[in-house]
Amino acid sequence: MGTGTGLRIGVIGGAGWLGGALAGAMLDAGVVEPQNLSLSYRSRRPDHSPASFWTTDNQALTDRSDVVILSVRPADWTGLKVNAEGKLVISLMAGIRLSALCDRHQTTRAVRTLPNAAAEVRRSYTPWIAADGVEAADKDLVGAIFDTCGVQEEVRTEADIDYLTGLTGSGPAFPALLAEAMMLDAMRHGLDRQVAQRAVNTLIIGAGRLLEQRDDCPTDTVQTFLDYRGTTAAAIEEMREAGLDTAVSRGLTAAFQKTVSMGETS
Repeated sequence: MGTGTGLRIGVIGGAGWLGGALAGAMLDAGVVEPQNLSLSYRSRRPDHSPASFWTTDNQALTDRSDVVILSVRPADWTGLKVNAEGKLVISLMAGIRLSALCDRHQTTRAVRTLPNAAAEVRRSYTPWIAADGVEAADKDLVGAIFDTCGVQEEVRTEADIDYLTGLTGSGPAFPALLAEAMMLDAMRHGLDRQVAQRAVNTLIIGAGRLLEQRDDCPTDTVQTFLDYRGTTAAAIEEMREAGLDTAVSRGLTAAFQKTVSMGETS
């Protein structure tokens, strides 16, 4: 199954933030032509993708699509009764198993994936895994779709996807959490909020750009600062002594357990 002219893609939940971001990325990259892109909404049609087909009928969207992307909350998926027999179904939902997707939508060609919020700026990390019925051409298409919004990678097991749901699916949340803690500390030391915010945001942006361009292992970067034995080393050692590594591990474990439980109750 190739990309571009002729390929028909439908996004159930195309009015949502993630569905809309992915739709825009696919259109910009030419993976699908506007007239071959179908998007569904529940109450208000958005302004984006005006040349595409919009509908409130998810079965109608499915019927006119070769590929159906499910961009809805897992809680909303329980009421989604769509027959996608013979079609490639790609889920963006946390926790929902491949077997459940195949059973619900009457297909053997299902893919689990999870972009994150950075898809909006084409910097998502998107892991995915395919059911046994997914063909090589389907996998090429999945790669092409998610290349449009960042870096994509096929993983080995559904357990990998469950873990990565917490690690990378959380997107900017964890760097933002660190940034918030740093900003609040700066304000406690007397800096104006706007100065603290600019300082921390610029720091996080710069760190991301540096990691992207150098592609170093984070461990090597941390060790470089530790070896220098300066102010940064003092901060790193104190943060670790206070339990930073443990806190991160506990948070990711909680996210993993939540993902698994969402799949069990779907």
